[in-house]
Amino acid sequence: MEGASFGAGRAGGGFEPIEFLKLPQTILRIVSWVFSVVVFGSIINEGYINIDSPELHCVYNKHEGACNYAISVGIIAFFACVFFIILDINFPQISSVKDRKRAVMLDMGFSGLWSFLWFVCFCFLANQWQRTANHPQVDQAADAARAAIAFSFFSIISWAYLSLVAMDRFKHLTFGEEEQRITPNP
Repeated sequence: MEGASFGAGRAGGGFEPIEFLKLPQTILRIVSWVFSVVVFGSIINEGYINIDSPELHCVYNKHEGACNYAISVGIIAFFACVFFIILDINFPQISSVKDRKRAVMLDMGFSGLWSFLWFVCFCFLANQWQRTANHPQVDQAADAARAAIAFSFFSIISWAYLSLVAMDRFKHLTFGEEEQRITPNP
């Protein structure tokens, strides 16, 4: 892209939805969005059960922190995916190179942090699920509990890859422009 800065053309360029949907970060954000919906949706829907009391308890070893943590990470990831998709749509309209750099750095930092938080979520849920006693009520929620664990693992991969895409976008386009200025074209 001639005159490109941090993965976008010159400011004020038109928006092409088909091309936008083909971008790796867009595909990964949509996948990460779906994964977050599966994690927090399965826990909210079937993650709380009654065991020997009328009160609802978290299916993961009655550890409320496990359910709360997974729901929190999932909901924030859901809104972050929406935010970053909107930012990616509006990215070509950002005229300042410094603002584009900040947007890519925000993406890179948040994606790295969220891949780590998904790793913690996966470990926490898997550990609590391993300690969960076998009850008939637990069997009813077992599929949802396993789905949350599995999709939190898949989220580690998708958010780590989003971080790598942002890092590549930052590194390649920042240093790629410098090389173009230094190296004369034949």
